Parts: sequence; structure tokens; C-alpha cells
Amino acid sequence: MKITIVAGARPNFMKVAPIIKAISSAQKDGKNIEYRLIHTGQHYDKKMSGDFFEQLGIPSPDANLECGSGTAAEQTGSIMKNFENELQHNNTDIVLVVGDVTSTMACAITAKKMNIKTAHVEAGIRSGDMKMPEEINRIVTDSICDLYFTTSKVASKNLLLQNVDSGNIHMVGNTMIDTLLQNIEKIKKPDFWDRQQLKEKKYFILTLHRPSNVDDPTKLKDILNAIQTTSADHQIIFPIHPRTLKSLTTLNYDSNIIRTVDPQAYHEFIYLIKNAKGIITDSGGITEEATLLNIPCITLRDTTERPETVDIGTNELAGEDKNRLQFLMKKIINNDWKIGGIPENWDGKTSERIVDILLEKHMSNN
Repeated sequence: MKITIVAGARPNFMKVAPIIKAISSAQKDGKNIEYRLIHTGQHYDKKMSGDFFEQLGIPSPDANLECGSGTAAEQTGSIMKNFENELQHNNTDIVLVVGDVTSTMACAITAKKMNIKTAHVEAGIRSGDMKMPEEINRIVTDSICDLYFTTSKVASKNLLLQNVDSGNIHMVGNTMIDTLLQNIEKIKKPDFWDRQQLKEKKYFILTLHRPSNVDDPTKLKDILNAIQTTSADHQIIFPIHPRTLKSLTTLNYDSNIIRTVDPQAYHEFIYLIKNAKGIITDSGGITEEATLLNIPCITLRDTTERPETVDIGTNELAGEDKNRLQFLMKKIINNDWKIGGIPENWDGKTSERIVDILLEKHMSNN
């Protein structure tokens, strides 16, 4: 069985790493399975891409499509064109896409137009917010795939509501959690930890990259001011996304409480999460990591495509309400946060389930 695995952006790398390890394990057990790893180049700088490959033990890609930056349409078109050429020259039984970035949608469309079976890892998640580019990517990808691997029963239900055949939906768990559990003993202090005199549970982690939060510099400033005035004696460590840096630069924002740092490699970033008092974010993936590590998490969005992190885990939504953000921060500071649990199948064995199902489906079709 030949599988083409697609990765294009930082969140993808964490999702494909354990799948590749599970395939390698299956090969050692004598299973007839091989893969070809394709990096679309959607994230192309070292901090957003290269470090993750090195730390997570991901082998060098068999091909890098080098699609780079551009508008959403330019990037989508470039990925589709280059991925089509890749598939024309390298036969495969199935294309495996993960997550909800532009590469996910573009490669799924390309494969299906070439009559190649396509599987989606992290299928079925929905925020209900059509202003999010990722939501469009999810809906389009799930409308055309052949096989669906979901992280939760809610995600599986979303696919059933979309009239997906139940026989093609498999609630396997979360590959992000596989990666976290496989790397938890390897995490390490960032190089700025001692220099900034950080102490466990005496700082918050802040990450912001959604256009709705960062593209308007005035709105970004309001968010930062609300956080700063509520932080008490806690530092705010702010690994800054390139998109956010662009807006922040126009503000000339200066603070001895909110400290910007470069995007962190995986081991350093998980170290920061694990030792934080709390997390403030607009990312979906970080809410999953916070849930497993039992770290209080505030999401600056009105909706989440990962409702299990709120219903079961340690996450709460603040939306755009600065008063609620400050209220939730105070609850964290006062050790008054809810007790979180771990969602079903978030046990580190998701990738093994995926590989077993892929092999089973392939055998039944031959």
C-alpha cells in the first residue's frame, strides 16, 4: 500500500509525525505499507517549519513543492499545480491530508480531480464561523474525501449531518496528543528562560494570529492592554506570529510585562505551556495541548471547532469581551479554575488506529 502524506504548515507537522512513526512500526511488523511525504512549503521559514521536522523526528520530505507565500488564491493555485505534477510522477493508493490549512484543501481537491482516494485526519471539526479561512478548508475537504478520521464524537456527528457514509467515519482520537505524549520527556527550557528569570506558574502564555484579533492594530492594542492590566505579578510570554508582528510593529507597543519572543520550536513551546499559570490564545491546537496538560486556557474567540476542550477539558471561551477575558484571568490567578478531563481516545494510540484502518480498507478493496 502506497500512501502520500501531505504537510504544509506548522500544525500539520505535529499531526503527521506520529503517523509516520506508526507506518514505520507497521513496516517492521512486515506489513505491506510505504509512504511518500510531501511538504507543500506553505510554511517555509525554519522557526515555522524546519525546527519541527528536526525535533519531532520527521524525515526529510520526499518532495518540497516550495509554494511559499502569496494571497490565499495564489497559494492554493500554486499548491494544486505543483501537487498535480507530484502525483503524475509518483503513483499512490491514497492521499492523506491532515488538519485544515490551505494545503489540506488544495491537495484534497487535486487528488480527487485525479480520481485518487483521499483520507482526512482531523475530519469533521466545525467552528460555525465562516469568516475563518480554516472553516472553509474543512467544509470543502470533508465534502470530497473518501475516508474520515475524527478526534471526537461531535466531529463524527458533524460528518453524519453532512451525509457522509457512517462506514467511512472512524473516531480514532487525536494525533496531536500522540505527538505530545511521545515528546513530553524531551521538552526543554527556551534559551530566554533564565535570562528573563521565568518561574513555574508565574507567567501566562499568549498566542494570537487570527485575522479578527491581529489585523486591526487598535483592536490588538485593546487586547494587550486588557491582559496587561489584569496580569498582577505574572509575566506574559508572547511568542509572536509573523502576521501579528506586522500589526504590533505599527503600534510601537512597549511593555515590561508582555514580552515578545520568537516562535518557539516544539520542545521549547510545550515546556512553556506545561509550566505556565495559564494560556491565552486564539489557536485551536493549543487548547488541546492545554487540556491534556491540565493547564487553564482562555480562547479569544466566540466559537471553537474543538468543543471537547470546553465541555471536558480546561478551555473557556472569552470571545471579544474584554471584561470576560479579565474575569477569567482573575479566576486562573486565584486558583479558581474548573477541573478538566481527557477526551475519549486521547491516549497516544491514535496513529496506530489510523494505520490499522488504512491497511484494513486497502486489503478489503483488493
